[in-house]
Amino acid sequence: MKREAIRTEKAPGAVGPYSQGVRAGQFVFTSGQIPLIPGGDMVRGDIQSAARQALSNVEAVLAASGASMADVVKVTVFLTNMADFAAVNQVYAERFQEPFPARSAIQVARLPLDAP
Repeated sequence: MKREAIRTEKAPGAVGPYSQGVRAGQFVFTSGQIPLIPGGDMVRGDIQSAARQALSNVEAVLAASGASMADVVKVTVFLTNMADFAAVNQVYAERFQEPFPARSAIQVARLPLDAP
């Protein structure tokens, strides 16, 4: 199967040896996105602003592939605090419409580029 890297300046560059996204056949896979502004600054402060930036990054990678948020079928959300779930859920509902993608939400200890 042919694989094609997806790249865009409208989302942050990879912080390691991976692609922002990959097209494989008719499928597009996006890498996980953190609330990093394409210029390199991290969105700090409230979780909703962070979630909006992370989803904007996903949207930019999808757009570079010719896809959109309406094409998404599965989302995995990584939270450093599950208490943020309701606030992130509100942002998620702003960016996705019915039929909503399948989703998993998982609490993790840290995310890439988090301050120690």
